[in-house]
Amino acid sequence: MEYRRIIPCLDTRDGRLVKGVHFVEIKELGDPARAGEAYSRAGADELVFLDITATLEGRKTFLEAVRRTVARISIPLTVGGGISSIDDIKKLLEAGVAKISVNSAAVRDPEFVRRAVNEFGGERITVAIDTRSSSELPSGFEVVVAGGTKPTGLDAVEWARKVEQLGAGTILPTSMDADGTRAGYDIPMTRAISDAVDIPIIASGGAGTLEHLYQAIEEGHADAVLVASIAHYGTFTIRQMKEYLSGKGIPVRMDNLP
Repeated sequence: MEYRRIIPCLDTRDGRLVKGVHFVEIKELGDPARAGEAYSRAGADELVFLDITATLEGRKTFLEAVRRTVARISIPLTVGGGISSIDDIKKLLEAGVAKISVNSAAVRDPEFVRRAVNEFGGERITVAIDTRSSSELPSGFEVVVAGGTKPTGLDAVEWARKVEQLGAGTILPTSMDADGTRAGYDIPMTRAISDAVDIPIIASGGAGTLEHLYQAIEEGHADAVLVASIAHYGTFTIRQMKEYLSGKGIPVRMDNLP
């Protein structure tokens, strides 16, 4: 059975857990390792750890915070932020990370994705695609990089097709317009990318209700849902999310709930 996954997202800055709205208005929420442990115990299927200012600040991911998080969890961890070389990936995988996520570096050098896939396997390589609405592109969605600060002129759907061809195993599209708003995922964008490729898609940006999770899967055709605000602020537990989806006929893993 193909389970739909619940994946809490640990956005970090300077090694601390944070959350923003539209990629700005950043608030500090504590220790990512402690939050990761709590989600791991609560029945989350995976975790994503994103060092959101690494690329902007021209530095690498905070390895120390990653290692502390890995040490306290028992579920797969994907790490992104500031990854721009094969050596960066190697260090993270050696630290116990299950998968890595690349974004700006992939846009800058698409062949980097192919090299990473050849070296480590596509199942370990996720490409994150940050988007914003644009009436000037065929799909209506433009790729933005550097923490949402730089438009690229790339059509998000065409870019998704390209990274699939390069061998990426997963795509993580995040709507900059919806991020942190709790008003719901950008369903048209998520669906457009999901329907254009055959690899798993993780819906991201904007979850505020349990219904939003269902919509991302049912209407957005996502294989997994990334959650942040509704988990970090205690709006819903992982159990509540899974029980709701299960009640709607969505297959989710229940055997890992406490």
